[in-house]
Amino acid sequence: MTPASRPSRSEPRDPSSRSREIECAREAYSRHQWEDAFQSLSDADRSAPLEDADLERLVWAAALAGHNDVHLAALERLHDLRAAAGAACPAARAAFWLGMRLLTFGEIGKATGWLGRAERLIENQGDCLERGYLLVPRGYVALFRRNAASEASDVARQASEVGDRFGDPNLSNLARMLHGQALAALGEHEAGLALMDESMLAATQGLLSPLVTGIVYCGVIGCCQKLYAIDRAREWTAALESWRLSQPQLVAFTGACRVHRSEIMQLQGAWQQAIDEARRATDGGAGVTDSGGVASAYYQQGEILRLRGEFDAAESAYRSASQYGREPQPGLALLRLACGQKESAAAAIRQVVGSAANALERTRHLPAAVEILLAAGDVEGAEQAARDLEQIAAGFRNEILDALASHAQGSLRRARGDARGALEPLRHAFSIWQRNGAPYLAARLRVEIANVLQVLGDDDGAALERDAARAVFRELGSAPDLARLDGPASTRSSQPFGLTPREMEVLRLLASGVTNRAISEQILLSEKTVDRHVSNIFSKLDVSTRAAATAFAYQNKLV
Repeated sequence: MTPASRPSRSEPRDPSSRSREIECAREAYSRHQWEDAFQSLSDADRSAPLEDADLERLVWAAALAGHNDVHLAALERLHDLRAAAGAACPAARAAFWLGMRLLTFGEIGKATGWLGRAERLIENQGDCLERGYLLVPRGYVALFRRNAASEASDVARQASEVGDRFGDPNLSNLARMLHGQALAALGEHEAGLALMDESMLAATQGLLSPLVTGIVYCGVIGCCQKLYAIDRAREWTAALESWRLSQPQLVAFTGACRVHRSEIMQLQGAWQQAIDEARRATDGGAGVTDSGGVASAYYQQGEILRLRGEFDAAESAYRSASQYGREPQPGLALLRLACGQKESAAAAIRQVVGSAANALERTRHLPAAVEILLAAGDVEGAEQAARDLEQIAAGFRNEILDALASHAQGSLRRARGDARGALEPLRHAFSIWQRNGAPYLAARLRVEIANVLQVLGDDDGAALERDAARAVFRELGSAPDLARLDGPASTRSSQPFGLTPREMEVLRLLASGVTNRAISEQILLSEKTVDRHVSNIFSKLDVSTRAAATAFAYQNKLV
């Protein structure tokens, strides 16, 4: 037994004093004052070992207050106490939680050992609730194994039935969440989300223990984000934040809560608040107790830093995410692209798309694959990625995925020279992001729409789209996008003297002696738009009259 698992004894105290201390601890526990309960229970435990019920309170108060070493040691003591008393099923429950918590902290060997011990404890116990609990880790093992989601679904259904039969809402809803995740992995997204909504309802109604409540919140929100169920993710993230704020002494789950909030804030355009939240999640006292939470927080920082043009800091954040076990793609590949390393970016994105275990995982990388491969000149590779994304979106019936697929198709058509065919899917994608309150993604689409309109000769429309995008990029602080929009590449023209294709057309008609009204009728633009084109022509050619513009055009063989 480790030193942490056996409390050091203080001087004996008046039994009535210790009883009052324990009573105060129980009251603090019932009010969800986790640190107060932890301190009082720890003090009482140092004077004399706590009995079963109070030792269990110490277990969970320590976990929720962020004292994980004490939490695990007390949980081991709880198992030993119950096993010594011959209470096999309660001991197995303690062993189950030891295994699950150690899995969370990445200690796979110890976790497997404790789960195995739990199985052995109930071998001869007949039907009991703990058999249902031990189905949960089996279900997650199957869920994370390639092509085994159907097995995970079956196991989760069995576990929820055990929980319902014994009237244990914690098991029922843990299993229901797992069942929903398995169905989502099988492509039954609506059915999966419905089950997860049911487990979230139990969490928001206060029917679950605090630890299970946090597990359900984080598990469901994470799956909603993978499924691009943005409205649900926003709703449940707000509920998670409200639950966290109702318990000022809660430390566990606050890191995960901040990562989820950061992701939503980024989508909504609150970049500074988003990166602040992600940074708090990696602070020493932030309460992110698992490496996965820390990794996600670093990845989230990398995303915002990349979009703001802080490339060195972004690279450091992605590397930190990788060190904590998070795949740093597609963010790192997009960073390489932003730095001009097209081939490196293309190689990285091809690798992660090719190795993705399922459609959901592949979907995370496909939009970036289209962007990167088009930039690298691999139009066929981009076309395959866009087609894959379109097929997945068709199966999901989800408008966010529909936006991603439409954007990919529009970008591909534009790259193939079909400007008119690109316009409709790009505008469709823009309308979805605009409606969902995603200003940055909508602005990126405005730039692509502007480029298409420019090719089609609608210079006014292109200018309006660029002006709107520019305003968003400036507000967000997106330096790379502003540089692309306002830099030399954005103003270069393939036509002589910087004239756009539409301005060349207007100049030729102007040089033939046609009035502005006649030009507007001939090329189907408003007379006001033609007036603007003529003004731009005068400015670019440094002339002040129609006659001078006509002479310039003939002298330079523009007509």
